[in-house]
Amino acid sequence: MPHCYFVTDLHGHNRRYEKLFQRIDEAPPDIVFLGGDLLPHGYYAPGEEGNGFIQEVLIAGFQDLKQKLRDRYPQVFLILGNDDPRINEKRILDAGVEYGIWSYIHNRKVQYGQYDIYGYAFIPPSPFGLKDWEKYDVSRYVDPGCTHPYEGMRSVPPDYDTEYSNIKQDLEEMVGDDELDRSVFLFHSPPYNTPLDRAALDGQMVDHVPLDVHVGSIAIQRFIEARQPLLTMHGHIHEASRLTGQWSSRLGNTWMFNASVEQHQLALIQFDLEDPANATRELIGTA
Repeated sequence: MPHCYFVTDLHGHNRRYEKLFQRIDEAPPDIVFLGGDLLPHGYYAPGEEGNGFIQEVLIAGFQDLKQKLRDRYPQVFLILGNDDPRINEKRILDAGVEYGIWSYIHNRKVQYGQYDIYGYAFIPPSPFGLKDWEKYDVSRYVDPGCTHPYEGMRSVPPDYDTEYSNIKQDLEEMVGDDELDRSVFLFHSPPYNTPLDRAALDGQMVDHVPLDVHVGSIAIQRFIEARQPLLTMHGHIHEASRLTGQWSSRLGNTWMFNASVEQHQLALIQFDLEDPANATRELIGTA
């Protein structure tokens, strides 16, 4: 049974990566999933050569593990998140190909044995200024307090129509008619109205309108309900597990995990692809 580690929302904190690399070195899994928001906040370094976070922490850390572990080195699948400027995407993609240390899978399908693995980084519109990884969800509606995907700042020009492209269409196009009973999805956004997308917005209002405390993707929620993949992984909402007491949930036959967590911790979710019901989460202190 393929044994997996899942982490997300490390936000460029060196100690979180140190703890992750230490755990992989001590007990190598078969697969490591990284679910986005991997870089330091506001990190723009597309042309770095011999220094910088991507080179000195991400690339060097995984290269070191690959050299140590050799044939025990895990398959690493990763996506970026809404706090990772997209100008860094090519660097991440090229490093995976050049050094063979990871597979960048945003909007892609890859195979691992008998499993199909998909990645998808976009989130619904948010209040945040960086819009590289934001799209409309199922319509052009935007929640109170949030801004449209064509507003705000971008580190690179979009390669899609920002006014009409949405998450719902993307998922339909990425998956098509594929059978999904043995599929795994690495999302950044959690599904809407679940224990995994609960934000600390209680009692907050914008223009006398109460804010929805659930801030995940309706498109992802409906997709999971309708297509029933084996497993989905999520991040983005750091406080959800504290507010709900749940880091895993289920929609029909689909197991869902959120590995994002609040400051000074790394949440390491471990599971076997043949038995996601018995996944565990360990909170590792990084202060």
